[in-house]
Amino acid sequence: MKLLNTLREGNLRDWGASYWEQSSPTKRKVIATSLIGLAALAPFMGFGLLDTPVSDYGAVLVYPVGMFILMALGLNIVVGKSGLLDLGYVAFFAIGAYTMAILGTKTALNFWEILPIGVGLAMLSGVLLGTPTLRLRGDYLAIVTLGFGEIVRIVAVNIEAIGGPRGIAGIPTPPDVFNAKFTILDPKPYYWLLLTFTLLVIWMVRRMAARRPGRAWDAIRQDDDVAQLMGVNTLKYKVWAFVLGAAVAGAGGVIYASQILSIVPDQFNLNLSILILACVVFGGIGNLWGVILGAALLAFTPERIRFLSQPRILVFGIALVVMMNLRPDGILPKKKREHFDPNWKTVEESGEGEIK
Repeated sequence: MKLLNTLREGNLRDWGASYWEQSSPTKRKVIATSLIGLAALAPFMGFGLLDTPVSDYGAVLVYPVGMFILMALGLNIVVGKSGLLDLGYVAFFAIGAYTMAILGTKTALNFWEILPIGVGLAMLSGVLLGTPTLRLRGDYLAIVTLGFGEIVRIVAVNIEAIGGPRGIAGIPTPPDVFNAKFTILDPKPYYWLLLTFTLLVIWMVRRMAARRPGRAWDAIRQDDDVAQLMGVNTLKYKVWAFVLGAAVAGAGGVIYASQILSIVPDQFNLNLSILILACVVFGGIGNLWGVILGAALLAFTPERIRFLSQPRILVFGIALVVMMNLRPDGILPKKKREHFDPNWKTVEESGEGEIK
């Protein structure tokens, strides 16, 4: 019982946060550099023990593990930071992938030239979807985003100009970078590319969380009405969250298409959106490190137990149910402690004005 209580009540994030807060700036830099170095060396650390029944460790590290981590971090901006339930997140992933597939096969543009276009189109889609729909809340917003995700997939199925249900094949790989060759036989360059984007997303989210957008998202997540009464432009910051999340998914889609070389609409179904959302919830909504851990576990575990064949999904589901009962807030939940600052000043006293 004591072990169960520890698992249920203990917050590993608080322990880590306390250690980090008590560390000097130099020590923090050493820790961060060491972690990045270990992450960069991850493709060489499998030693054959982490190979799955159908793929080697390096391939699984790119997809699904690396890709799920990147997409879960993007969805965490929407769900974890601003409290918006998005069930159509896979649509932005599909937009990025199809941008790479169409422009890569129909034009002379290379991966690096297509990447900003794919990200831009995903962000534009986020604006077009978010501006009229983000006034909705809860289940209504979830239904609208779910519908958007299905619309994108069905449109791709029914337009023959982009391959229809057969999809698009012959997608080019990225050009070589620093003698690193992007080929289907060597997943390491793709992993390092995903790692670079993941670090950029972590840096962006941490920077924004400590500034006005992050404070606005916290207020919206806790109580939308109160945030609006306090002067927060809730629609503006909701659209910001939607657009940033869409940008991350769009970038992931471009990388994904260039790595698998062919895509079909059925790869971008509702199940993928649900699985990415499960990564966020399982790891700990709102906590970057929890989301990364949750995505890594949920991506790798089904591949590792693939030898179970048919019972695989059942075993995976039972494990999820048990874990969520032991840790209902996730493996590494968002820090719950609230510290009262005796030097806190009101808006009028600080002179900062309202959040706009």
